[in-house]
Amino acid sequence: MKKLTLAFSPCPNDTFIFDAMIHHKIDTEGLEFDVCFADVEQLNQSAFQQKFDITKLSYHAYAYVSEHYILLHSGSALGNNCGPLLISKKILNETEVETSNICIPGKYTTANLLFSLKYPNAENKEFIIFSEIENKVLNDEFDAGVIIHENRFTYEQHGLKKIIDLGEFWEQTYNVSIPLGGIAIKRNIEIETQLAVERIIKRSIEFAFENPDSSKDFVAQYSQEMSAEVCQQHINLYVNKYSLDLGFDGEFAVNTLYKIAQENKIIPELYEPIFVE
Repeated sequence: MKKLTLAFSPCPNDTFIFDAMIHHKIDTEGLEFDVCFADVEQLNQSAFQQKFDITKLSYHAYAYVSEHYILLHSGSALGNNCGPLLISKKILNETEVETSNICIPGKYTTANLLFSLKYPNAENKEFIIFSEIENKVLNDEFDAGVIIHENRFTYEQHGLKKIIDLGEFWEQTYNVSIPLGGIAIKRNIEIETQLAVERIIKRSIEFAFENPDSSKDFVAQYSQEMSAEVCQQHINLYVNKYSLDLGFDGEFAVNTLYKIAQENKIIPELYEPIFVE
């Protein structure tokens, strides 16, 4: 049995997606996976070091590793009304945002790419782990913060206000879905294995959709004390038809992100092709 290293986040959408394949609930076509969990920006940094054979990473970060990794069509976090939010204790106008101290969940996250597109003149940014952002803003260590993942469901309970939905900004400006994170595999792995991994991930998601209770224990184990309700909201938001297969619309959205980011001199030129073929 061939073993590959696989890295993804402990967030409910990822544990939901990968549960069946790493626990042998489906046919893995003779492949076995040695798993590592990490925060999204840690995953991005690990990709820069080419640490794992297969890894979840931000679509923003992929632009810097495209020479060494190629994207799979399955396993993505891409969709509508699921983008990062800029939040604060009070409503800030655009000028105030550009002069405020902002905390962002990682330099190479898609959240930072979107924030940079919307607020190109904002320079007072600090990059911290996503799970600390709410508290840092509440404690007045920062004027505002960009939140992702489950914080979308909790910030209002803590009295914080939404300044802008950066996903909505993207979708309304460019009329495509928002690509957040994808799954990449090393280019030097033979194409037959690349395609097998893509099939296995899709099969794992199909199993998860058809057997929603099967992954609950695994999801809960890594959910960082999230309630079952918030876990399910998280999965519902980030696991969708694009997770199964990006398809034409998903690929177009990813390519649009890179086109716009290159035009704004945010990312370098990418190594082609960017998707497994």
